[in-house]
Amino acid sequence: MITVNGQDHELTEQLTMTQLLTRLSMPEKGIAVAVDGVVLPKSRWDATTVEKGCNIEVLTAVQGG
Repeated sequence: MITVNGQDHELTEQLTMTQLLTRLSMPEKGIAVAVDGVVLPKSRWDATTVEKGCNIEVLTAVQGG
């Protein structure tokens, strides 16, 4: 089980962060990802395996100020 933006998801197979975001229909651009409170650089999404128990936050960039 993992938590993404406060919602629990059953993890039935090993996924990279990129694969998880695709499966959850998240956009490829304009988002930031934090795992257990630490920002995960986009350059590491393909190499990072999502682990059971992870708390993942996907944040959308918002323009304005």
